[in-house]
Amino acid sequence: MTVPAFFVTATGTDIGKTFVTSGLVRRLRAKGVGATALKPVVSGIDLEESVSLAASDPAQLLAAMGRPVTPAEVARISPHRYAAALSPDMAAAREGRPLDVDGMVEWCREKVAFAAAPLFVEGVGGVLVPLDDSRTVLDWMVALDLPLVLVTGSYLGTLSHTLTAVDVLARRGLRIAAIAVSETPGATVPMAETLATLARFVPGVPLLPVPRVARADEADAAFDALLAALGL
Repeated sequence: MTVPAFFVTATGTDIGKTFVTSGLVRRLRAKGVGATALKPVVSGIDLEESVSLAASDPAQLLAAMGRPVTPAEVARISPHRYAAALSPDMAAAREGRPLDVDGMVEWCREKVAFAAAPLFVEGVGGVLVPLDDSRTVLDWMVALDLPLVLVTGSYLGTLSHTLTAVDVLARRGLRIAAIAVSETPGATVPMAETLATLARFVPGVPLLPVPRVARADEADAAFDALLAALGL
């Protein structure tokens, strides 16, 4: 039986990809289903600096999987790391270490092929963030051809950003399994109105609101609904 795998992308940086991915993994574990999350490329992290490590996206994913947050564990799920909090191509240029995009894609394919439980591959930044001189996250997603979880926000302006991303993904033949509308702190637009408007333009795609709360377990119902939409 094929183990389900998904690619988690977003309309931009700091929208909520890691919060959503961590929540999905944590809820699957709570239901007795093992799950793995990978963050193959990450910037703004220093394995030698404890504060940077503890606050990193890989640390959140490891905690959701019930694994210790150590440099070795981070390296296992995030093999390509850069210190500068910039797009991968810019961070790589600063360090003189170009990202091996082809190698990274093959690494992801192997993880998907040998996964024993649901797997989530979390991207970096938004849909069109550059990875090297010519390729973006979009090219990475096309190469893997996994169903997508698109994470977007509820801020003013998210409608255009979300529909632009949906259009770009559709043009490249990618399938959106669900759209998670991550609540933006201080948003001036009611979540219900954002969902209603998006629903008119993306018929047939599940739209799930995800509250941004201080305690992750307060969003359990939202993550359970998202898992159901993904067939998990």
